[in-house]
Amino acid sequence: MNSSNKLTAIMAVYNSESTVVQALSTLIDQSVKLHIVVVDDGSTDKTPELIKSFIRKNPGTEIDFYHQNHLGPALARNLGAKNSRAEILLFVDADMTYDKDYATHLIAPIKGEVIGSYTSEELVSNWDNVWARCWNLEHGWQDGKRFPHDPPELGTDFRAIKKSAFDRVGGFDNIGYTDTWSLFKKLGVRPVRTRAICYHKNPGDLISVYRQAKWSAKRPYKAGGLGTIYALFRTSLPLSIFALFKNFRLPFLPYLAFKLVYDWGRFVGILEMIFLGKLAK
Repeated sequence: MNSSNKLTAIMAVYNSESTVVQALSTLIDQSVKLHIVVVDDGSTDKTPELIKSFIRKNPGTEIDFYHQNHLGPALARNLGAKNSRAEILLFVDADMTYDKDYATHLIAPIKGEVIGSYTSEELVSNWDNVWARCWNLEHGWQDGKRFPHDPPELGTDFRAIKKSAFDRVGGFDNIGYTDTWSLFKKLGVRPVRTRAICYHKNPGDLISVYRQAKWSAKRPYKAGGLGTIYALFRTSLPLSIFALFKNFRLPFLPYLAFKLVYDWGRFVGILEMIFLGKLAK
C-alpha cells in the first residue's frame, strides 16, 4: 500500500478564497504523499472555483473535491472521512500552512495502542499584526503560538487519528465550535502531543475578530442552559466596559477596541445559537 492510501488529509472549507490555495500548496509539498479530500461547506465566494483551478493545475496530485450545503465543519469533515480510503486521517484547515514534514511528524507516534495525535507547534503566522497579538492576549497564549505555556502531553483536538477509531464513534458531533473535542469524549482517549510545525493566522482585522469570535461562541457550555446564559451575560456590553477598565493597565492599547468587538461577536454568536439554532459560521 503506498503512502497516499495510508494517509488522507481532510480539509473543510468555507469562504476561504484568500487562504485555501496556499494551504493546498503546502499539503502537496509534504515529505510524505497525501491523498487530499476537500469538502466545500457551501461557500458563497470564489473558494470552489479556486480549488477546481488548483486541481487542474496540479494533475499529478490526489485531490478529491466535494460540496455540501452550509452545515458546518463537523459534517463537512465527516463527509471527507466517508470518502477516504486511508488508514490514518489528518484534519487540516484552509487558513493554515504546513511545514513540509508536518504530516510525517504528526503520524509518527500513531502505532500500537496510540490512535491519534495533535501538535503544540501551531505558530501564529501574522504575529506582526496588532489584532493577531490581541487575540493571543485574550486567550492567554504564549507569544507567537496558539497554545499556552507548557502545553499538555495529551490534548483535546485530534489532528491525526486512525480511521478505524474515527469510524467506530461515528466521527465528529455537530455541536459547533468545539466539535473537534467530541472525538476524545466519545473515545475516552486523548491525542498525544507532537511538535509537527504548522502556521495559523490569527484574525488580522476587527471584522475578522468579530466573525471568529461569533463562531467560537457557538459551543456547548458547562451547566447547560445556565452556562449559556452566564456566557451571554459575561459578553454583554456592561461587562465588556468593565473589562476595559480592569485591563486599562495593559500596554496594548488596541486591546481596548479589540475587547469590545470580540465580546460583541461572542454575544451575537450565542444569541444566534439560542434563538436560530445556528451552529455554523
